[in-house]
Amino acid sequence: MEIKDRILQHAQTLFMRNGIKSVSMDDIAADMAMSKKTLYKWFENKDQIVQAGMSKHLDGTQCECTSMIETATSAIDELFRMMEWTKQQFSNVHPSIFYDLQKFHPGTWQLWLAHKNEFILAQIIQNLRRGIAEGLFRADLDVDVMARLRLSQIELLFDSDVFPPRQFGNERVSQALLEHFMLGVATLKGHRLINQYRHVTEEE
Repeated sequence: MEIKDRILQHAQTLFMRNGIKSVSMDDIAADMAMSKKTLYKWFENKDQIVQAGMSKHLDGTQCECTSMIETATSAIDELFRMMEWTKQQFSNVHPSIFYDLQKFHPGTWQLWLAHKNEFILAQIIQNLRRGIAEGLFRADLDVDVMARLRLSQIELLFDSDVFPPRQFGNERVSQALLEHFMLGVATLKGHRLINQYRHVTEEE
């Protein structure tokens, strides 16, 4: 692995564990047993590391999501795969990540917004249309409205005013929000399939 990639990997681990604001260039150098001089040879400041790390992370995320969608057997299977993937992604994310990006790294924040408002939104719309075509989601859905509702849930997950981190874990909130969304858009056929994935038996 090239030194630049190693720096980004170590920095991302520190950011996810401690939050971005609390991690300094000194911390990154110390974590890698590297001199600050060597670190500054590759990156002029922390903002460059944050932006390069986010860009690399989003590229990988888009590849993983596309692969999941292509191999999913249905729109609902796609969402349950996404739920498991999201659990892994967010299980170790520091609750201040989004706040730190927005306040201290506006350039990187714009990368995230573009990813959310273009790539993620397009995938949600595609999933809803697939579910309707498969008879798993209601045909009368306002797809554009429901897609943006789902999109807003992703950031709601990290709203510490609504879900204080000490009281609500990311995995718990993420699963509850997605299940609530799925059950709201599903047909009876869709509900039956969702319950199979949830291992739930209920009277119709």
